[in-house]
Amino acid sequence: MNRRQLFRVAVTAMALSGLGAFAHADTVANLKSAGKMRVAVLQDYPPFGSVGPDMKPLGLDVDLANMIAEKLGVTAEFVPVSAPNRIPYLQTGKVDVIIASLGKNAEREKVVEYSKPYAMTFNGVFGPPDVKVSGPEDLSGKSLAVTRGSTQDLIISDLVPKDAELKRFEDSTGTQAAYMSGQADLFVTGNITAFMVAKDAKRPLETKFKLNDEGAYVGAVKGDTAFISAINEAIDALKADGKLNELSEKWLGEPAPANL
Repeated sequence: MNRRQLFRVAVTAMALSGLGAFAHADTVANLKSAGKMRVAVLQDYPPFGSVGPDMKPLGLDVDLANMIAEKLGVTAEFVPVSAPNRIPYLQTGKVDVIIASLGKNAEREKVVEYSKPYAMTFNGVFGPPDVKVSGPEDLSGKSLAVTRGSTQDLIISDLVPKDAELKRFEDSTGTQAAYMSGQADLFVTGNITAFMVAKDAKRPLETKFKLNDEGAYVGAVKGDTAFISAINEAIDALKADGKLNELSEKWLGEPAPANL
């Protein structure tokens, strides 16, 4: 390739980059023009996202989405997703934003623009008192229920011994059911979900060991920094007026961490 050809390639790349930045910069304006923001939410991950008796979505993520939408001057329109398809829905334009208890990892950061965290939890391995496990090395020969494509799945996959069995399910409801019915020895999930499952006396569970602390983030298309900045401004405002703390107390049963 000669210099002229190289120059043309460079100019074309710069132009496309500029067009992409311009399109991203218009996201908030486009949402306002449409009057709505399409939000990916989970329906099987209480208290962040579930379905109420009226068949409408409810949970911390739903309340937060409505608050952010109000700050942006639009209405939140909820689109049900699962843990595996929430990012593909964003990438293919089926939703404008993900507010679905989205954790952060290096692989996702390649395709998702993250907001500041709006909640803090931890992921871990949980199970009944009679299953003696205190670390990854004790998982040998054990079966573990985990939601496919979740942050927990990505972490535990790198930790389990070769003779441990990961039983992956398509959504959190299936994962919980598998543990409760005894299909798996252990349950890999977030502490909030584990706390709620523990209320069911059919099969108790306790924390075996922690995998990591995890924030919940709003996710937008990679490179759409203007949109994320607007979302961060909304989150900051919700922190300042105490509404984010109210959400934490309402849905998680405790105040938001001071360092959130």
